[in-house]
Amino acid sequence: MPSARTVRVMLVDDSLVVRSILERIVEQRPELKICASVASAHEALAYLACEPVDVVVLDIEMPGMNGIDALPHILERAQGARVLILSSNCLEGGPAAIDALSLGASDTLAKPGRGSFSGRFAEVLTERIMTLGQQPLTVPAVSRPAQVSAPPAPVAAIDTGQPLECIAVAASTGGIPAFANFIAHLDRRITAPILLTQHLPDAFMEFYARQIATMTPRRVRVAAAGMAVERGHIYLAPGDAHLVVVANGRRREIALDRHPAENGCCPSADPMFASVAEAYGKGGVGVVLSGMGRDGANGAARLKAAGGTVFAQAPESCVIWGMPGAVSKTGIAAATLNPDAIALMLGSFLPGRKP
Repeated sequence: MPSARTVRVMLVDDSLVVRSILERIVEQRPELKICASVASAHEALAYLACEPVDVVVLDIEMPGMNGIDALPHILERAQGARVLILSSNCLEGGPAAIDALSLGASDTLAKPGRGSFSGRFAEVLTERIMTLGQQPLTVPAVSRPAQVSAPPAPVAAIDTGQPLECIAVAASTGGIPAFANFIAHLDRRITAPILLTQHLPDAFMEFYARQIATMTPRRVRVAAAGMAVERGHIYLAPGDAHLVVVANGRRREIALDRHPAENGCCPSADPMFASVAEAYGKGGVGVVLSGMGRDGANGAARLKAAGGTVFAQAPESCVIWGMPGAVSKTGIAAATLNPDAIALMLGSFLPGRKP
């Protein structure tokens, strides 16, 4: 194992020029070490069969096996290394980025033009590699078989006598496969509306909504102001506003809040959780999935104070245990579990079911 300050990095890009530029950028940070720089996915897989790495920086468009096709094999071979997709295909619209994140990539970054690799891009790239590389190595959740056994006992009492009226989910880095795992195990008899704040640019949201729609019979919509919050629906926060729910008599409606959040995130889960606390009280449930930072912690505390129930994703299945860790460490969470187990735990709210 390397020292705590050394992150082993593999570069996978068919362009020798790009690899040379990236090598110079990465090696400017003494905490980062280039352990391999290869031109194809096949070379990457051959190296990973023999040597460990912490972070793989992977291009998408390559001759032979492209990055998207190679990603599941790299994750399996890399035994817990994080994959950062660096591709010009991640620049607009989001399909390639969402595909990569769904398959288990930890993060994506748009590759700049040939003359734009220095300055801000270099800072962002090395910071993201550092953040991913300093996380404990774990077998990615996407490659583990789904666990359908009963979830572990909660660490705090859950009042299953109360109605389940709304489920609010917060996620960031690593959250896309975590949410897919969650929704796949959620009992179809649970029809409470789901609000989802996933940290993604606005251009990605429509594509992500269409992708979620392939996983569930629920109707999936990118939230817009004035929409009625209906059972059997999933509402995604747009990338340029906070998703909140407001009471209008007995009706619950979507509102979009564009005020800057204290934590700097947009969209932010804090306003979402706070609004669920006000609109649903003890009928609200909050779920905090994998992500960097502590977005959602303050809002989850308000939901808990209003009588709602909060769950956090367990560290062993997270890409980054930042957001769920902030909730778990403060004692807000009723349970800290893997996403599938959280979904199964929500079945406890169904009539005749016990946790």
